[in-house]
Amino acid sequence: MKNTIAVILTVISTICWAQEKQPDSTETVNLNEIIVIGKKTALSQKQSKSLTSVEDYLQKSSKINMIKRGAYAWEPVINNMSTERTVITIDGMRIFGACTDKMDPVTSYVEVSNLSEANVASGQQASCHGAVIGGSVDLKRNIYSQKETGWNGSFTSGYETNNKHKIIGGSLGCNNSNFFGHIDFMHRDADNYKAGNGKKIDFSQFTKYNFSVSAGYFLNQKNLIETSIIYDKATDIGYPALPMDVSLAEAKIMSLTYKYIPDSGFITNWETKVYFNTITHKMDDTKRPSVTIHMDMPGWSDTYGFYSKVKGKFENHEFLADLNSFYNKSVAEMTMYPKDPKENLMFMYTWPDVRTFYNGLSLEDNIKISAESSLRISTNLGFHSNTAADDFGLQSLRIFYPEMEASRNRFLKSFSGNYSQNNGKLEYGFGLAYAERAPSISEGYGFYLYNSNDFYDYIGNPDLKNEKALEGNAFLGLKINRLHSKITTSYFHISDYIIGKIDPNVLPMTIGASGIKIYEALDYATIFNSDLNLEYTVSQNWNLKTQVVYSLGKDNEGNNLPFISPLRYNAGIDFKKEKFNAGILALGNLAQNEFAETYGQTRTRDYLIFNINAGYAFNWNKNSVQIQTGIENVFDKYYTTFSDWNKIPRLGRNVFVNLSFSFNYKTLI
Repeated sequence: MKNTIAVILTVISTICWAQEKQPDSTETVNLNEIIVIGKKTALSQKQSKSLTSVEDYLQKSSKINMIKRGAYAWEPVINNMSTERTVITIDGMRIFGACTDKMDPVTSYVEVSNLSEANVASGQQASCHGAVIGGSVDLKRNIYSQKETGWNGSFTSGYETNNKHKIIGGSLGCNNSNFFGHIDFMHRDADNYKAGNGKKIDFSQFTKYNFSVSAGYFLNQKNLIETSIIYDKATDIGYPALPMDVSLAEAKIMSLTYKYIPDSGFITNWETKVYFNTITHKMDDTKRPSVTIHMDMPGWSDTYGFYSKVKGKFENHEFLADLNSFYNKSVAEMTMYPKDPKENLMFMYTWPDVRTFYNGLSLEDNIKISAESSLRISTNLGFHSNTAADDFGLQSLRIFYPEMEASRNRFLKSFSGNYSQNNGKLEYGFGLAYAERAPSISEGYGFYLYNSNDFYDYIGNPDLKNEKALEGNAFLGLKINRLHSKITTSYFHISDYIIGKIDPNVLPMTIGASGIKIYEALDYATIFNSDLNLEYTVSQNWNLKTQVVYSLGKDNEGNNLPFISPLRYNAGIDFKKEKFNAGILALGNLAQNEFAETYGQTRTRDYLIFNINAGYAFNWNKNSVQIQTGIENVFDKYYTTFSDWNKIPRLGRNVFVNLSFSFNYKTLI
């Protein structure tokens, strides 16, 4: 019955492309999405729940899933590829988490209050820094330099009933002809949440603070200097799907940017940025009631980087040249405390102070062939170097790799070409690409990293080859009166595919672990993705929406790859009239029958849930008050998805209220 309902909803409904930037017939069409997060227009016209998490905004994209280990800091997966094969940046800045268990993705260190949009790029459409195979997300901060002169600010608050999630925030900024400054703050505090049927999920609480400061000075009409700081601190974070929680996750992100924006000429924009960020992450199990042996697992990650990006235009060519570089230092350690105080502590480096240096050059040319067609050609060349700087950690790895060198250098390259045609009603395009990536720190240098999902300790392999991918992609869109439709597909053939394989000759370190897996390279693996988006405008006020996504992943022996999404869908209807909006949304997955049994996964059942929402905006002059409310998981369904770590159930029925007040006061400063 549920599947019948899902099919009916899929047929009659459409996806609302309000999240995406729709190109006109004169623009180059790329396979990417622009997800609006900030206040480019009234929030009530863009999101039903404006104070939700950054991750919740991102998973509206057909390209993105989220691996959830609790209620906080979900791991983004792009084109069914995890963070090793993707890149996530903040305003182009490379940031690396400090947790060996991926409990601190880059998205967890920003807030919706200081972001304007997320640029989601698929495969080699990715424009962020560094080598990438699956795709990228660039989180764009608010652009305060373009605001009107005067004072502007906001106050936001929210409450969610399920886990008593309390949200409060505010911002204040000022602009004049030469200077701008802006500061914002967001605080979140949540108790343990309840899954469907009122089942309490212990160790799912969290507390978070986020501060952001930006300031800039116009040297003249064409030259701007801007500086920004983000400070994010989360404490008492529970991870019910893991054996440990987090006592501290802290980020300090700083940058200095110079922008040159000429009125005309060969160069249209030139931006240069230097940046630094430091991440501290501390796992502990002191609040767990039953622990075999107490452990501390802190990690640190420091990154220094820069990029200089030039955009230009010459005749029918629009080009981009991006020189970028970063240096990262990642350290993670584990200390075990025996119950007998007379026994010695056990200590080891799980990341042996790995230093990563990358220097790359990206070139892109968008060629306007005609008024309706264009060709995009790009290449990326990079030098990548890893060094295990700690001698104790290096000697530990040499137990398994006696001949390994402390340093390893690699050259990485990618090439892509995409053709697109758009005559207003019909648009289509196709592309081919080749890409390489280096093994991640965990894949190359990880030492006894416990995976609580398959119960194996993982050991890195510094001798791994570069992973290489051939990619093919295509899209087809049609606009007929009130109906808009678009289908996109991508196919990846990944050679030397890196994955953990069981080694029966090595004993595990973690008590209760099933064994050891060492990262090895399969001959190849393939991943296929396809998504269908439809939109039908019933009338001026009513809009129907549908999204259907299908994926398939296989290794070279025909086994299913882990964490590949089954068919998923959402379908709904929106109503908007003047200052009022409302909507109903149904979303779900079919059963995951093609699960990765070889890699420790089990079958996941299908699910279907319903959300409802409503909002109203009060506007006067340039001030506004907006209220948004709704119910998520209306029927309190108990369910889990393919991407929930250890089948942890998701949130049950949840009533939310978001309130936002914003003002603009124009005055001479």
